[in-house]
Amino acid sequence: MAIKELLIEAQAIQVGVREKDWQKVIEMAARPLVENGYILPSYHQAVIANTLEHGAYYVFEEGVAMPHARPECGVLKNCFSLLLLAEPIAFADSDRADIVIMFAARDSNGHIEEGIRAIVNLLGDDDVMTKLRQAKNKEEAIAIL
Repeated sequence: MAIKELLIEAQAIQVGVREKDWQKVIEMAARPLVENGYILPSYHQAVIANTLEHGAYYVFEEGVAMPHARPECGVLKNCFSLLLLAEPIAFADSDRADIVIMFAARDSNGHIEEGIRAIVNLLGDDDVMTKLRQAKNKEEAIAIL
């Protein structure tokens, strides 16, 4: 299943989010995945703990954060969530990001290979990135993906 379908199925797209606290952003990105039975609340807590211990290694120069944790931290089903921030923020000591793509994989081997590949393709498409940043609502974001 493509990332777009996974996002729609999990009802995990949030657009225009205004938040300055990176820990709250992590919790917000996880919320629809918890509510819809994809991950346990312990998952986003593990992401925050990992970030505090190892830094925000998941933030890329393109202004994209891909927070994640290990499968045993509460993954029930492979999933993604997309959170588009109104303004970029720093995650711990990282560069700033305004596109947050949380993912959770049931096994560390695959790490949802198809989805990761799709995200990498997305990052390489400046036009798509610009349009995503300009999306006003969930429907626009889905159309862009």
